[in-house]
Amino acid sequence: MRLPSFTASKNQSRREQYRAALSARRTWRTAMVVGVAVIGGLAAALFARLCDQAMKLHAHFMTLNPWLTLLLLPVGFPLLAWLTRKVAPEAAGSGIPQVIAAADQRWTGRWGGQRVTLRTAAWKVVLSAAVLVCGGSIGREGPTVQVVAGIVRTLTRGLKGGPGRRAIIIAGGAAGVSAAFNTPIAGVVFAVEELAKGFDKRTNTTVILVVVAAGFASFALQGDYAYFGQLKGDATSVLSSAWFAAPLIGLSAGLCGGLFSKALVALIGPGQGRAARWRRARPVLFAFICGLIAAAVAWLSGGLTFGAGYDEAKSLIADHPGRGLGFAIWKGIASLAAAASGAPGGIFAPSLATGAGIGAAWSRLAVTMGLTIGARDAVVLGMASYLSGVVQAPLTSAVILMEMTRDPGLVGPLMLAALLARWASGLVMKEPIYHVLAKNWGRTSAASPSSVGAEI
Repeated sequence: MRLPSFTASKNQSRREQYRAALSARRTWRTAMVVGVAVIGGLAAALFARLCDQAMKLHAHFMTLNPWLTLLLLPVGFPLLAWLTRKVAPEAAGSGIPQVIAAADQRWTGRWGGQRVTLRTAAWKVVLSAAVLVCGGSIGREGPTVQVVAGIVRTLTRGLKGGPGRRAIIIAGGAAGVSAAFNTPIAGVVFAVEELAKGFDKRTNTTVILVVVAAGFASFALQGDYAYFGQLKGDATSVLSSAWFAAPLIGLSAGLCGGLFSKALVALIGPGQGRAARWRRARPVLFAFICGLIAAAVAWLSGGLTFGAGYDEAKSLIADHPGRGLGFAIWKGIASLAAAASGAPGGIFAPSLATGAGIGAAWSRLAVTMGLTIGARDAVVLGMASYLSGVVQAPLTSAVILMEMTRDPGLVGPLMLAALLARWASGLVMKEPIYHVLAKNWGRTSAASPSSVGAEI
């Protein structure tokens, strides 16, 4: 008579043991994901420091011999483009198209290529820093997305159950944006808007967890830094002036951003235009020409186009005299040359610097018209608008600048400017540039040499 009771008790004990084991495995997986995200955040912070040192080294070369330093661009671009093709073809460009392609790839039980791996991440860091030593107009933000995605994906490949491959890749990319800009909310928004185009609840939880962990690690190493420094409110600006300026700056900067993206896709996109075919046939010679153009622009601008453009953007925020539209034009050309060369490097930071020039130009034009637009507000609106026009991600662009400025009075104007910029950009560039260029990486095999440089 006691046998059924004994059997039921034994089954209950087994169920409890199973639930305890399942809970332990879940806890272990979560701890692993958090630990790997922390490693990714630390890597992003160290990568940022390396890039800063690379730009300082280039500046030191300029003080020693400006003319010889100019030669680093036509020599460095083809050399680094060739080296990228030789040792790490999938480290070319910014890396965001590779992350998008890797996330969208259907899993067939085989690891497809080196788009998000530790090997690619390591070469991405080294080669991007080398481009900055040469004075290339690139940013570290796009590369950071691929670097962190590669770290997170590689170090979590052995986990059973839990977040899927796609969720991990998207979360790693979002953590890269968060750590690069020190803007955790923008990292989550970027994952939704650009990397995944929406995702399910499990992915959402994973993204937030990884972004928070990576952001904490980056904060621990770098402190509560602001990307362009502390942007204090402009005493001469009023809220109405920002609202007045938002449509003008948004439409003009967004259109310029769309033209930049269209030109870049014509050069390195998946199409079969004459320029793209010529670049594929002679990639090293094409990179040399890009280096010559970048060197000429640097000389004509007095060296303003070297590097990512952080200092120039800060200067424009402080209303530096004599800079504005001219700087935006030179910076845009230099960024186009660097992105088209085939060497690693992103366009986020150069786009922010170019947009700062457009915003400063509008501020000074308003003065001649007897209007008042705060210089700082106009520059911030220009940065958000041009970035939105280039990448066609208005929410990400607006949120990045919101978290940078930490000014609630600019939230409305920033959103308006970014949305109008996205609309204006869409008139000339029908599809977001990262998704156009991701088509170059939408395959399971490793990149062929002919595809290197076909992304930003």
